[in-house]
Amino acid sequence: MDAGARRHELLQTVWDQQVRVDLLKKFEAAFPQAGKGLEDFTANRTPSRREAYSTAAHLIHKLADASGVKLSTVGYHYDKEHHDPLERLTIEISAQGPYASLLKFSHALETADDFMLVREFNFIPEGENGALGLRLGADLYLTP
Repeated sequence: MDAGARRHELLQTVWDQQVRVDLLKKFEAAFPQAGKGLEDFTANRTPSRREAYSTAAHLIHKLADASGVKLSTVGYHYDKEHHDPLERLTIEISAQGPYASLLKFSHALETADDFMLVREFNFIPEGENGALGLRLGADLYLTP
C-alpha cells in the first residue's frame, strides 16, 4: 500500500472515531435527563409492591364499570422470580359483555396510567345466547 492510500485510510479511521466520540458525548450529556425521566416514570406510573394488589383491584374494577363489562374472576400472582429493574404482579381476568365493551375494557387497561402490559387476550363464546367472554392476562409492573 502506498503512503497516500495509507494516509487516506488513517484519516478515515480518525474521522470514524471522532464521529463515535461525538455520539458518545451526546449520550453522556443526555444521561442525567434520562435518569430523571426514569425516576419520574417509576414514581408516577408504577405502584410500590405494598400498594400493588389494591392498585390493580381498584383499576380493574373501575375500568370494568366504565366499560360495561362484568368481571367473573380476577386472579393475582406476585412473580417472585422477576426483579430487574421492576417487579411484576401477574393478573388473570375473566369477563363477559358485548364485544365493543370488552374491547373498550382491554384498551383502557393497556392505556392506563399505571404501567400494565396486556400479554394474553382471548375471546370465548359464553352460553347459547351469543354472549361473549374475554380471558385476559396482564402484568402490572411495580417498584420494589
